[in-house]
Amino acid sequence: MNIIKLREELKRFLIEDIGEHDVTTSSIFPTTQVGEGNIIAKEAGVLAGVEIIKECLHLFDPTIAVTLYKLDGESLEPGDVIAKVKGPIVHLLTGERIILNLLQRMSGIASLTRTAVNALNSEHTKICDTRKTTPGLRMFEKYAVTCGGGSNHRFGLYDGVMIKDNHIAFSGSITNAVKAVRAKTGHMVKIEVETESREDVLEAIEAGADVIMFDNREPSEVLEFVKLVPKHIVTEASGGITVDRLAEYGKTGVDYISLGMLTHSYKALDISFVTGWKSEGEK
Repeated sequence: MNIIKLREELKRFLIEDIGEHDVTTSSIFPTTQVGEGNIIAKEAGVLAGVEIIKECLHLFDPTIAVTLYKLDGESLEPGDVIAKVKGPIVHLLTGERIILNLLQRMSGIASLTRTAVNALNSEHTKICDTRKTTPGLRMFEKYAVTCGGGSNHRFGLYDGVMIKDNHIAFSGSITNAVKAVRAKTGHMVKIEVETESREDVLEAIEAGADVIMFDNREPSEVLEFVKLVPKHIVTEASGGITVDRLAEYGKTGVDYISLGMLTHSYKALDISFVTGWKSEGEK
């Protein structure tokens, strides 16, 4: 993740949550009282977003001690200590929820992605995400996919062309749409075309697509379409593909399988902040 963007996003999240001040914590603890605690996994999964702990707490106070025991992409078991933190209690407790919210969600995505990658079990076909992310959290969610062993599709409308069914319908044909894009974009921009039939695939090839997606097709259809596509064109299968059918799709030889569920149907991993602090009184 872009560390500068990460810090700016964390600032935004903290401002939204804290407002003027944490009325509960600031009422109980003086700013000088120090404590410590552990961030612990309460169920098995894959970790993502561990640097958020340090970056978030250091926005309050760069002297807060953060010791990391796990790295992004590593497997977690119940009871594993992810990190130990030590510093002013007011900062630890005020930043706790933002840290846990992000860690839990990102680790849930990484865990689901790892499950998908393992179910696919392919040396050729790769799992990737989609733009079906939570507004404001795309950077975090897409990073989490990579922690689970997946790949990223385009990040937004700005970094890749994807000609979908509605683009084709409004423009009249795949050929018309590709031609229009080629006339207005540079040579560094790749063009992906969504297809649903043999005729669509052949037209996309003839039009000069860089990537061809087979949308909502059964494995038997994907197998047929892959054989039509020249090796220099990347292929992708997408739409309604479940984890239990990944191995079946992988056998088609398609290059990528994109799964929207990675970032919209995951279950947050249970991670907690457990205080075991001993007051050190005044600094």
